[in-house]
Amino acid sequence: MRIAKLQAWWVRIPIETSRQHKSDFGQLTTFDAAILRIETDNGIVGWGEGKNAAGSAGTYSALVHMLNDEVGPKLIGRDARDISGIWELLYNGVRHQKAATGGHAMPELSRRGLSVAAISAVDIALWDIAGKSLGVPVWQLLGGRKADRLPAYASGGWESADKIGGQLQSYIDKGGFRTVKMRVGAMDGAAHVSAARVRAARKALGPDVEIAVDAHGTYTVAEAKRFVRMIEDCDLAWFEEPVIADDKVGMAEVRAFGSVPISAGESEATRFAFRDLATLRAADIFQPDPAFCGGISEAMKIAALASAFNLRFAPHLWAGAPCFFAGLHICAAAPSSFIIEYSLGANPMIHNLIKESVDAQNGTVAIPDEPGLGFTIDEEFLAAHIHTG
Repeated sequence: MRIAKLQAWWVRIPIETSRQHKSDFGQLTTFDAAILRIETDNGIVGWGEGKNAAGSAGTYSALVHMLNDEVGPKLIGRDARDISGIWELLYNGVRHQKAATGGHAMPELSRRGLSVAAISAVDIALWDIAGKSLGVPVWQLLGGRKADRLPAYASGGWESADKIGGQLQSYIDKGGFRTVKMRVGAMDGAAHVSAARVRAARKALGPDVEIAVDAHGTYTVAEAKRFVRMIEDCDLAWFEEPVIADDKVGMAEVRAFGSVPISAGESEATRFAFRDLATLRAADIFQPDPAFCGGISEAMKIAALASAFNLRFAPHLWAGAPCFFAGLHICAAAPSSFIIEYSLGANPMIHNLIKESVDAQNGTVAIPDEPGLGFTIDEEFLAAHIHTG
């Protein structure tokens, strides 16, 4: 079963004005991603996704070029079932044979960023192909699933202090979620403004709803500490990305300062970065993005690391359908997973790009039973939203 065709596109889907939100990323008017299609010589098609930008908007011409013109030619004719070998080939580059013989990584100098985003897209598509070729869901190939539905949290929360309670309550009313996440940080300016919003949310929702907060790495260490001090009695589920991912020592300082669990990882690539988070005691919860960290293969290694350090795993899934569904299969198979991110902001890259509907109800999301990743791309919709700029 050889790789016969590989094609990536920058897909840009407009978000209707009434559903747009504003955060530290600005006003988000489109949902963008690099979507990858791999076809084998026996006609099986797998879909992948790569991300190189935070939030839902971004520019993807460079990543698409890399997939089509640099990665693609290396893969034509290779056995699509050789998922691990292809991962190492793309990661180690010209030294991949030496790395395989030596039994340790010898990566390209450009071993993160676009390079790993491209590997992620390929890896997700190859797992999709593997499942379809055997007629089984990907979670079965990863070792089985621990449940047919997993708990999910409603991810959103941008409103001001006087409206945030109502916005989060609407998530609970709509989907039965018992955990919600709201944004804090630079979008609010001063830390006390974010703290006031968190206090308003807790007052509105009461003690029985879990509330998480996400600063998108926009605080300094000092600001993050001030914020923690101000909301420490609000019983938060976690404080996500308090400081930039590059400052792991600073993140460890924030974690040691207070009792609020720290989560991180959507900006990290490969297991090596998560090893550093663990050994520095910088995080309680690992949140890799399958479309950026290295795909399904690497996310499973990261989940194993979380388990080994007695940490928890909850991947970043504010993404398109290939990444989101990959996350479902990873969480189903990973012992350290405990919750699924389900975006309550507008997400046409999931809901309009595929023919199926995500089964989210009563605060849980169903794990697909269909072969591969378990979705069908609406190729007419995709074609209508290919961005050529």
